[in-house]
Amino acid sequence: MTFSEDKTGSLNTLDPKQYEGLSEEQYRKKMQRRKEVQEQRLETRSNQKGLIIVHTGNGKGKTTAALGMVLRSLGHGHKVAIIQFIKGGWEPAEKSVLGQWSDQLQFHAMGEGFTWETQDRARDILKARAAWDQALEYIQNPDYRLVLLDEVNIALKLEYLNLDEVLAGIGQKPEQSHVILTGRGAPARLIEAADLVTEMTLVKHPFREQGIKAQAGIEF
Repeated sequence: MTFSEDKTGSLNTLDPKQYEGLSEEQYRKKMQRRKEVQEQRLETRSNQKGLIIVHTGNGKGKTTAALGMVLRSLGHGHKVAIIQFIKGGWEPAEKSVLGQWSDQLQFHAMGEGFTWETQDRARDILKARAAWDQALEYIQNPDYRLVLLDEVNIALKLEYLNLDEVLAGIGQKPEQSHVILTGRGAPARLIEAADLVTEMTLVKHPFREQGIKAQAGIEF
């Protein structure tokens, strides 16, 4: 039986049809071999470090996926900081739920809403700068294991923030700390600097195809 790794490092069989028609004993042997290969693979990957993580793309789920990592970190007892760069004009349900971890979590909604709502570029830039200054304090603080910069990619795309400054700032994080940067349109140089990059691809969207507006529990 032959295995391969895809570009994400996941272990895959080359032909899933090879399981068809197997007896229980044949299937067990194949799974045992797969277990051995997986264990050998894990033995060669013992390095550990804090990651720079980017969630980008036009599909939904960038912030939601990041919040999943936030919950994991909180569950391990780690201190976490969230800084929202754009969506601060909303009062997100996430903020209410995450409030129960007030001893571990710092949540700063620094923006005043989406750019088409504010219609004031100078003020948006000031708000983004203030959010970045706040974020940098947490990024440099070794007490915080995870820092989420929500929608910061939008601030970079719109040139509210200087990319060189942001790259230098996240480069100052402690060795074991993680930084997540979300938002569509992540700059190529940020993607190059990151350790983990996920692109959310839009396939269908209820607003676009069906005219369904944002709903509580799904979009906010």
